[in-house]
Amino acid sequence: MNVNLRDILKRAIEKEASDIHICCGRPALLRIDGDIVDLDENVLGEQQVEAIAEEILDDEAKKELEEHGESDFARSIEGLARLRVNVYRECRRLAIALRILPFDIPVAEELGTPSAIVAAAERNKGLILVTGPTGHGKSTTLAALINHINTGSRRHIITLEDPIEYIHPHKESVIHQREIGHDTMSFAAGLRAALREDPDVILVGEMRDLETIQTAITAAETGHLVLATLHTNNAAATIDRIIDAFPAEQQQQIRIQLSNVLECVVCQSLVPTLVGKRTAVYEVMVSVPAIRNLIRENKTYQITSSLQIGKRQGMQTMDDHLLRLMREGIISHETAVLYAIDPATLEKKISL
Repeated sequence: MNVNLRDILKRAIEKEASDIHICCGRPALLRIDGDIVDLDENVLGEQQVEAIAEEILDDEAKKELEEHGESDFARSIEGLARLRVNVYRECRRLAIALRILPFDIPVAEELGTPSAIVAAAERNKGLILVTGPTGHGKSTTLAALINHINTGSRRHIITLEDPIEYIHPHKESVIHQREIGHDTMSFAAGLRAALREDPDVILVGEMRDLETIQTAITAAETGHLVLATLHTNNAAATIDRIIDAFPAEQQQQIRIQLSNVLECVVCQSLVPTLVGKRTAVYEVMVSVPAIRNLIRENKTYQITSSLQIGKRQGMQTMDDHLLRLMREGIISHETAVLYAIDPATLEKKISL
């Protein structure tokens, strides 16, 4: 049986899949609303997987695969979609993971992005963090925020991405997108260079190491708007993660710096709905003076309480959003508790 990537991708898009997995001994697999399902009954052999890989690997990616056992990159398939691709070896055979990215740039209002973070993206300086698990829409949210800035203001935007997912055209702003490993060697190196490239806005695809975190804070301090991601599941944990990245003797100074530059933290997760889809759940923290004081005084354990009373500023906890979705009949009781930060407390609220 002749199988090609374009046919698989076309059918995956029709089924509204977010990801495609291709490996030997199974049919092509799709992730639809969080679940892995078979595309059809046609089991793929080793030669078929290699043929699909050949369609998408260029010489550089082939060399990386040969030397390191995996290759990570992005590709555009004309007329269908852009793909984030990882080709890797398992049991000495090839396997392929594909994330499907639409060509259309996401719009914040259409995604339901919290208004607090959209407002923060309109500021001239500061640090905005979008956090959450892998595969739960952080890149899409950041793309929507960059699109909002690009559409509504005249600024110089530099993005550092690994790999570049959404391709942004120049609109009101001028935007330069740099890919790690191709246009610059690392997030830290690209961020250092960006400070010499007259930026107004800098997007850091991921704050992976101490140098990147430190430089991002410095960039925000020196009058730039910095957007970045972390893999944390609530606002308090996000702040603790940043502080804990530094040596103990520097942590109090970093608390002071972070309290001054941090503008907004949005933690997001995609949870299953009662109709078999997924919906976004958000925790939102806005750096009002009370929040800045808690960061400065090392009282992040009190942040959750501040979020609960900060609704007028657009703040909310993840668990309160889950509770609201459950009461609106969008998600089940079980889902709300499963994805809660504090399941026991949420159960008590549900029973009231």
